[in-house]
Amino acid sequence: MSARLDPFSLPSAGKLVKQLTSVGRLVVESPLPAATRELVSLRVSQINGCAVCIDMHTKEATAAGESAVRLHLVAGWREATVFTEAERAALELAEQGTRIADGAGGVPDEVWERAVKHYDEDQLMALVTLIAFMNTANRLNVILQQPAGDYQPGQFT
Repeated sequence: MSARLDPFSLPSAGKLVKQLTSVGRLVVESPLPAATRELVSLRVSQINGCAVCIDMHTKEATAAGESAVRLHLVAGWREATVFTEAERAALELAEQGTRIADGAGGVPDEVWERAVKHYDEDQLMALVTLIAFMNTANRLNVILQQPAGDYQPGQFT
């Protein structure tokens, strides 16, 4: 499989990619825990079927010391006992924020309230930004058919 377009090789797209990656860096520098960032990024990417992001965030999480068990259970986090209540709240918010079109009225208040119990306002803003960012990155990669499997941890840092 090869990509439909290489955004890194196009001068006009290069500016866009640079701006998008700067948003991603801001989320990395936020007070949101690194493990939460990777779990949320992975879950959003699973929902959207973005293989290149699944590849990236699985490898980044592994390099950061995340266990294989937790990574394998992200897709079934509701039944898994290996996630903290805070991580579960973040994963639930990520799913609801990714599947906005599936539920009338957007993200339910009770989902938001569970997240508020575990994260302060700065962390919540980072979490919401991460969810939106991952949905954008996923859609770009899926539309452009970016191939997966060759990502190396730290490749874009």
